[in-house]
Amino acid sequence: MKVLVAVKRVIDYNVKPRVKMDGTGVDLTNVKMSMNPFDEIAVEEAIRLKEKGVATEIVVVSIGPAKAQETLRTALAMGADRAVHVTTDEEVEPLGVAKLLAKIADEEQPQLIILGKQAIDDDNNATGQMLAALLGWPQGTFASKLDPSDGEVSVTREVDGGLETDKLKLPAVITTDLRLNEPRYASLPNIMKAKSKPLATKTPDELGVDISRRLETLKVTEPPKRQAGDKVGSVDELVGKLKALGVVA
Repeated sequence: MKVLVAVKRVIDYNVKPRVKMDGTGVDLTNVKMSMNPFDEIAVEEAIRLKEKGVATEIVVVSIGPAKAQETLRTALAMGADRAVHVTTDEEVEPLGVAKLLAKIADEEQPQLIILGKQAIDDDNNATGQMLAALLGWPQGTFASKLDPSDGEVSVTREVDGGLETDKLKLPAVITTDLRLNEPRYASLPNIMKAKSKPLATKTPDELGVDISRRLETLKVTEPPKRQAGDKVGSVDELVGKLKALGVVA
């Protein structure tokens, strides 16, 4: 089984984003970047499938500027076999990403595509669903457990009422939740080996995909600061304030 994994280069989750002075976006100058945490989980799950003998090859794909190759090399150091980099300096919307991944899937013919349920920079949670729709494949979103078998994969996902298990026919698209696994750290020998693993580059034009933006960002602002709370001296005073706010009748 060939597994295709999509990864994205984002601001490291430990870094607090800064908004540009003109409000046109987030300032990325001298900011630490890393692989999207949900995508790390996707890579880890693909590696575990290979260790179990289920997956035969893991191909990682990233869409973005030249520095996105660092993210791909990280995935290769974790255990992926080869990488594909779709080069573009402009930000690509989820639909554009889904179209590019669909083209890569047509070329690679994977039996399973795994990607994070969302990227922590835009939190759209849309690419996986759009990709499944474009390919006409079944999808399992927010996966907390995968159990592949002959021509099928069982996906356990958390819902409001508890756990839901869906059985999908392959090929399929899976998006990962936090509780699916704990990603490994790449060892130094594997980091060195990753430098020699194949990494192909493509462009949206070569794939025949129009990535023109369809959404316009009007303004980016930081969230408002939390206001200080009020101290109350008694339960009666608390109830009175809650009544005044309409929280209780």
